[in-house]
Amino acid sequence: MDSVTASPATEAPRRRWWRPRWPSGMRLRMAVSVTAVLVLLLVAQGLALVVLYEDLEDEFIESTLNAQMNHSMALTRQLGRLTGPQTPQMDLFLVRPGEPLPPGLDARMAALPVGNHEVFDAGREYHVAVRQIDADRLVLRYDESEHLRRLATVATALLLGTTLLIALVFVLVHAIAARLTGGLEDLARRVADAGDTRALADMPLDGELRAVAQALDTARSRQAAALERERLFNANLSHELRTPLAGIRSDAEMLSAEPALPERARRRAARIVSGTDRITELASSLLLLAREARPATREPVALRACVESVWARLADSVAQAPPPLQVEIAEAAWIETDPTLLALLVRNLLENAWRHGGAGPVRVGWDGVTLTVEDDGPGFGPGDPLRWFEPFAQGGRGAGHGLGLALVRHIAASCGWRVRAWNRQPAGAAVAIDLVTPALR
Repeated sequence: MDSVTASPATEAPRRRWWRPRWPSGMRLRMAVSVTAVLVLLLVAQGLALVVLYEDLEDEFIESTLNAQMNHSMALTRQLGRLTGPQTPQMDLFLVRPGEPLPPGLDARMAALPVGNHEVFDAGREYHVAVRQIDADRLVLRYDESEHLRRLATVATALLLGTTLLIALVFVLVHAIAARLTGGLEDLARRVADAGDTRALADMPLDGELRAVAQALDTARSRQAAALERERLFNANLSHELRTPLAGIRSDAEMLSAEPALPERARRRAARIVSGTDRITELASSLLLLAREARPATREPVALRACVESVWARLADSVAQAPPPLQVEIAEAAWIETDPTLLALLVRNLLENAWRHGGAGPVRVGWDGVTLTVEDDGPGFGPGDPLRWFEPFAQGGRGAGHGLGLALVRHIAASCGWRVRAWNRQPAGAAVAIDLVTPALR
């Protein structure tokens, strides 16, 4: 896992506001998707049932209204008097020419033509049948209130049943999805576990996931082979360079110490020594990057003394005058770690600040958890500061070999530390190392 993170100024861009925010888990997405489809189907089915029930009720009312009217007309002719229905929802009225309207009958209903009608009056819906007997008219009125109550009961039952069914389907689909995606989650955990080198295809997986596991195993093997080839190449190259470089450096030192040699030649010999040291340093850096730089030992290290000692050695190895060093670390501050790796990390941080900083001092701070190195140079520039932690990334002046910060990241990752980097305001760069197991005494 990469241990380098960007500063707050280089955060990832926020999600655009118009992009839909779907549930994050596959299980939840499956459950929501299936439930949404079910809701649409159930709503459509419910509406269809309600419409069908409404139509059936209307047909039933019409048939009841016609049957009752025919029966009432037959009894009226037979008995010579008005015989009304016995159901509370129906009222029968006899309208005679020249006589007042019967009590309870609306004039609008009395004026309806012969036939069946639907009338709304005072917030109620009525079915009205009008028939003619000689000069008289029969008006049969049916109140739909009871029908509407039955329809509301049916709709409520459908709504409650649909809600219960939706909840049940959501829970069941989520549970089924969890069972189906369990193998995928196990596979993801195995892939994320760098220490687990077992074959992924040996896991108890379904056919589709087994194919994915086999493809991942193949990709793992290719990646491991490529990394191994790169490590072997770097290691062999570093080892092969050491012997001839040591001979060149020795000869150059002997030439520079020769009294009879002209001053110009001695300067050239000194330049050969310096160039040889640069190549040796590059070879050592490549060798360290090619290896797993794991801590070999853990022992208490005085942090301030380590920084000052590294700075002194760095100043002795460079011809130019060093910038001022400000160390804001208590004398009693120490941590338990590999002293060699810590010294190498501090050296690369200080050398990077020295090479790329301005005329101001190099500041080193410690708050009990984080070691910070700051300079007053041009900073990391625009863009992501993490690009300077890649191998062979060089600044605008081309100083150095571009492996300093890459080694910092490599060592930090091996020791379980976290590296942060950002541009200081108004100028300068800062690198912070969060030491995960600090101790103060």
